[in-house]
Amino acid sequence: MSFIQRVLSTVTGIFVFLIICFLCLVVLGAILGSGSDDLVKVKSNSVLELTLDFPIKDYGGKIEFKEYPFLNESSKKGLFNIIDAIDHAATDPNIKGISIDNNFINAGISQTKALRGALLKFKESGKFVVAYGDMYSQKDYYLSSVADTIYVNPAGMLEFKGLSTEQLYFKDFQEKTGFKMEIVRHGKYKSAVEPFLENEMSDNNRVQIEAYLKSLWLEIRKDISISRNISVERLNTIADSLLARNPELAKSSNLIDKVAYHDEYINAMKFAIGLDSNKELNRISMADYSEYASRHMGGKYHKNKIAVIYAEGDIIYGEGDENTVGQGTMEKSLKEARTNSDIKAIVLRINSPGGSALASELIWREIELTKKVKPVIVSMGNYAASGGYYIASNAHKIIAEPTTITGSIGVFGMLPNGKQLAENMGINAEQVITNQNALTYSFFEPLSSQQRKYIQEGVVNVYELFTNRVALGRKLTKAQVEEIAQGRVWTGADALNMGLVDELGGLDLALKYAAEAAKLQDFSIREFPVFEKDLDKMLEDFGIVKAKETILKEELGEEHYKILKEIKSISQKKGVQLLFPYSINIK
Repeated sequence: MSFIQRVLSTVTGIFVFLIICFLCLVVLGAILGSGSDDLVKVKSNSVLELTLDFPIKDYGGKIEFKEYPFLNESSKKGLFNIIDAIDHAATDPNIKGISIDNNFINAGISQTKALRGALLKFKESGKFVVAYGDMYSQKDYYLSSVADTIYVNPAGMLEFKGLSTEQLYFKDFQEKTGFKMEIVRHGKYKSAVEPFLENEMSDNNRVQIEAYLKSLWLEIRKDISISRNISVERLNTIADSLLARNPELAKSSNLIDKVAYHDEYINAMKFAIGLDSNKELNRISMADYSEYASRHMGGKYHKNKIAVIYAEGDIIYGEGDENTVGQGTMEKSLKEARTNSDIKAIVLRINSPGGSALASELIWREIELTKKVKPVIVSMGNYAASGGYYIASNAHKIIAEPTTITGSIGVFGMLPNGKQLAENMGINAEQVITNQNALTYSFFEPLSSQQRKYIQEGVVNVYELFTNRVALGRKLTKAQVEEIAQGRVWTGADALNMGLVDELGGLDLALKYAAEAAKLQDFSIREFPVFEKDLDKMLEDFGIVKAKETILKEELGEEHYKILKEIKSISQKKGVQLLFPYSINIK
């Protein structure tokens, strides 16, 4: 026994020693780094590489470590950091142009449109924008279509065929496995739960999907039409007949300019900046340049500020983090912005498909308190649907991109039921109760008619509250709201016609209106929220301690872990949900 104790104490001592050594190195690195010059240098005659193959969020994020403030992080890889960097590059004498090189963009359509807008503005400086791809997805091409010259590899491909999405249905699967979902919903278009009720798409759901896909496709074609000088009708013909399915056809259809190899593309950029072909082209990545630009943008300090509060991800009941919108974090951010005398107005940037009804109501209440004190303007990103629209509805003004997915004013409740599955496996659950409704829900029993009635009553109550909030915030009658509600999904362009948003545009337009409302000529921006991390999380991030999720991923494999994560996500959706109809992947 004493031998084992000695071994354990030795192992523990080594572990603690390694942690202390690691922390000392981090401290030393922070001290040395703080006195150094810029981490990123931009050489003369450089080309900025816009390769965005990392996940693009609206907000890079600010992270604070209370115990170790020297580890605080402020990422500059968010959408608007990248847009600011592109703006800075337009006036940076060291940057001669932008190269969109094998991009494989990992962003939503509205984010891609915003980046497109920044590149169009950059071109006004007279500097070049060129694009090269071994293969272009439709979203890659949508961004690259702003380029002065578009190259494709001779053996490459370009995807231009229109938009599509696919939905799986599980009714028969549930019956065969014995695992089913108990569904209660309100709103004929609230199709988040439809796959568990039917084997095929309903007419109502098909109507709304076709409507918003056509609206998105029209917006994409309009932008490409202007950049490539091709009519929108001709673009539709190209898509219908797949007239860009190989490089030669893409060139003859005027979607691209040159069929060439990558080395020829590099040499063309060298020629454009007057560099000998045998010399190295100076290239800097967007991730590095974003960090550089953030320190060199030269913005003046202003006492007057506009707060930009980002609500990005599913809305959950709780604190929230970098990937979710919790009422805890949102309440703190709104309260600080509301009580800070230097902050004169607030822009709420929403990129959320919705989530918890309770959390949405709590955030709504905090916005209601805030708008009595200061102007609140909403800017919508890829999504501001269901709960995302709930929290937007009572702002002073709502700005959406034409490609924003919004609306989805509907409610559903979903409970997993394993009664038949348990019976198939030889499991029987028995309950003992003192009162008739003591057992409101069991995974092992189907909902009774009385239980379903009570849940339906709760869902209807939330729907009534939701539509009341929208009617009040948007100054519409209940009848008007009912016509555009029922869970129906709209694009920003359609939502403008329905009175759900006030104007089409991006964050810059929302900031303009916020400044006007606060009567500001000049201002600086302060971003929220700030996410706090503890020591355990810090050690996990640096790989010293493995989290249970990491262990599960290693044991189960990536694909099985994703399935487990999805099941866990469903189980964490407590209470009634205001959520976008489904997880979509528009292709």
